[in-house]
Amino acid sequence: MSSFLRLVPVSSPARRAGAALCLALAFASGAALGAKTTERSKQKAVAEQERAGLQQKLTALKRDIGRTESAKDDAADTLAESEQAISHANRALRELAAEQGQTGVKLQQLGAQRERLVATVAAQKTQLAKLLREQYVAGNEDRIKLLLSGDNPNRINRDLQMMAYVSQAQARLLAALRTNLLAVEGNQAEAQNAKDELEEIAQEEREQKTVLEQEKGRRAALLASLSQRLVAQRKDAGNLERDEQRMSSLVDKLGKLIKEQAEAAAAERKRQEQLALLRAKADAKAKAEADARAEAETRARQLAARAKADARAQAERERLAREHAKGGKIKPAPAPVPPDPIDAEEPKVAERKPEPVKPEPVPEPVRPSLGPAAPEGAFASLRGRLPAPVAGKLTARFGSKRGDGPSWKGVFIRAAEGSDIQAVAAGRVVYAGWLRGAGNLIIVDHGSQYWSIYGNTQALLKRVGDAVKGGDTIASAGNSGGNEESGLYFEMRLQGRPLDPSAWVKF
Repeated sequence: MSSFLRLVPVSSPARRAGAALCLALAFASGAALGAKTTERSKQKAVAEQERAGLQQKLTALKRDIGRTESAKDDAADTLAESEQAISHANRALRELAAEQGQTGVKLQQLGAQRERLVATVAAQKTQLAKLLREQYVAGNEDRIKLLLSGDNPNRINRDLQMMAYVSQAQARLLAALRTNLLAVEGNQAEAQNAKDELEEIAQEEREQKTVLEQEKGRRAALLASLSQRLVAQRKDAGNLERDEQRMSSLVDKLGKLIKEQAEAAAAERKRQEQLALLRAKADAKAKAEADARAEAETRARQLAARAKADARAQAERERLAREHAKGGKIKPAPAPVPPDPIDAEEPKVAERKPEPVKPEPVPEPVRPSLGPAAPEGAFASLRGRLPAPVAGKLTARFGSKRGDGPSWKGVFIRAAEGSDIQAVAAGRVVYAGWLRGAGNLIIVDHGSQYWSIYGNTQALLKRVGDAVKGGDTIASAGNSGGNEESGLYFEMRLQGRPLDPSAWVKF
């Protein structure tokens, strides 16, 4: 290849491309990339906006439950704001740690991608420099000499085509180099953006840790001042009954809300199916029309070709008749001249055309939904085989009396503060918030109207609409809601009715 280039000059377009390359290299080496505003804040804002409508419904639902309360002065309510703030700070810290890990991995991937791109660009620069040097040595006189040489026109045409192919190969090399230079620039911008995001995350972590420490101190002070009132209210049978009614009301209203959302989703799916059917019909009609037009055009071309062949045959017959009438020797029709085998061969220029490395596409966030993430009927098959939601000691069992009040509708598991609480099975979070009597509460829908309920937690680590798998950490143990002991209050329900967790969970 190199020996051929020394003999055959490159056309002037390649010279212009070489000049463009010099400008591109100068720009790439001299341009300084500034820090770009991160996309993280925009993505977070979009995610929060997606949840806003759903959260408004849940807030209205909780407000509606609060309007029916007869007790207006519950000491636990004083703790509500502080306990919610602690929960939010803990969840934010966990989410920031996960973001930090993902951004660190992304930064490593961008570094490896940058190394590959730099190596590719260096190889392309070397190849192009060699081509330009050979072009400069060869000059541009051989093309004119070739045209004036008086040689075989077919051979001249072949050599000119070879020159054109080499020029095209150089143009492609230049285009690939420009693409890779832009990819290097984009890689640098993404890497800078990732570094900015890491710094942003670190700053948010520092702020959240400060908030967490402040709220923990505030809650401790409130607990000390409210201790006597909390003890008295926990023993009041009326309060216990209201707590149970509040939980049942929340479960019933959530069930209705989920049903409404499911019906709306089904109606939307039906509408989309109808639209897809109409589009399919329209596409089929358009395709049929296009096929008919193509068939008509093909038939017309065939008829035209046949008419042309008939005309040539008629002209040949007339020529033969004239020759016969003259009594002369009939000359055979001239045979078509086959193309020069040298011209028929298309020389191929060996070249390496590396493609720029593209990062993996980022999946779009899933719109929040209250529909169950688990398939219908899957949860019922897990009866007696569910893992315990938290490691600890069972201190209150389903059906046992709560002093003078109603019996327990779930179980209480004593556990160290901050212990991980895990979802007992796959499902979707349908409630995550503070509720009087239950403190920080999270509810998971497992499909087929099976629900698991986790109360008195210190922090809720999942949001409404999040899909969870069995064993995923969804909260941490605590004593929110004015509970005496640190641990977890756990319930299971089917169609709103309480189930005995001991028949389902291996405690």
